[in-house]
Amino acid sequence: MSMSKPVMKEILQRAKNILDEYLNDQHLRKTAERYSVLEELYYLPQDEHIDVETLFLRMRNKEYTISRATVYNSIDLLVECGLVVKHNFKDKNALYEPALTYEHHDHLVCNNCLKIKEFLDPSIEDIKKRVGKSLGSDIKNHSLVFYGDCTIENCENLKRKEVVKG
Repeated sequence: MSMSKPVMKEILQRAKNILDEYLNDQHLRKTAERYSVLEELYYLPQDEHIDVETLFLRMRNKEYTISRATVYNSIDLLVECGLVVKHNFKDKNALYEPALTYEHHDHLVCNNCLKIKEFLDPSIEDIKKRVGKSLGSDIKNHSLVFYGDCTIENCENLKRKEVVKG
């Protein structure tokens, strides 16, 4: 499910305003590179997760003049101010996705091909509420990752992995 360009522009402008405010509050410089990293992340396809190295290479391929260190530092800053969500999946580098386009979801990671699938199950939200109530906590968020072996017949991701191995 992708967003229309006007909606995406509106979300990106909101993200830029949040970043402006954060940089002002922290007495940090408003650099073009920080805003470029923000834009690249917010224009990712909605269900894509990206690592910093891949983001850096994409930006270099688009002829941005930006250093690897600047991309890493910018990502950290965007996580700190709540504009980017960081995920740590088993056997993977940290992966990131935009926070303002983020509807809470959980993840399934294939042990074989490492493909990440997002899903939303209302019963998990019910469990979160029950656990919070029984433990006397108003749980604000959670992270749930299932790891499993692909059982999809003729899975294209498994074929790609075999080609790489073979």
